[in-house]
Amino acid sequence: MDNTKAQARILIADDHPIFRDGLKRLLEAERGFKVIGEACDGVEAVSLVRQLRPEILLLDLAMPRRPGLEALRELSTESLSVRVILLTAAAEKEQIVEALQLGARGVVLKDSATQILLKAIHAVMNGEYWVGRESVSNLVQYLRSLIDSSSSASRQKLYGSTPRELEIISAVVAGYANKEIAEHFKISEDTVKHHLSNIFDKLGVSTRLELALFAVNQSIPFKPIQ
Repeated sequence: MDNTKAQARILIADDHPIFRDGLKRLLEAERGFKVIGEACDGVEAVSLVRQLRPEILLLDLAMPRRPGLEALRELSTESLSVRVILLTAAAEKEQIVEALQLGARGVVLKDSATQILLKAIHAVMNGEYWVGRESVSNLVQYLRSLIDSSSSASRQKLYGSTPRELEIISAVVAGYANKEIAEHFKISEDTVKHHLSNIFDKLGVSTRLELALFAVNQSIPFKPIQ
């Protein structure tokens, strides 16, 4: 009985020969999988996808010549039916969001258990998405949650402002003077000036006007004091 028609045709793209060989052996030991090609970098991966037309591309995120996301971006501009699963040692939320928006169907960490990768491939073959250790049924909702949490973390990392400093930025943007800010937060004007000095240093501004413009342009969250 010929089972080749039921086999998922897979292309592996990774710059480590030992990893590729081990992954190929692992996949071909499973019923329903057939590795039809291997690529050592992003350029070769794109070329082989066009040539071999695999159903699944296991694409390493970090590769020479053309990193995984760049290869994915190029493939996303063409009408190819390949379903891409990114393999990565580590991925920031921003990278996961970008990968999914570019058309990736899955993201799997390289240190995951073998069964996780096999489940991810089956899920993607069945039209689902897979991120980390689980399938994703509502991609739009998942992306929204990733973007929201990623934006919040980025703001905190970029600006490093304390909660009180953000409150003072809000007051400055709303047009309050130091005396009014001090009265509202029940602190001294000297303390307000000290906070402003720290804020100026962190954000690289030197005047209240520059601070207000920076806060608005960079979408620092603020609300007027009551």
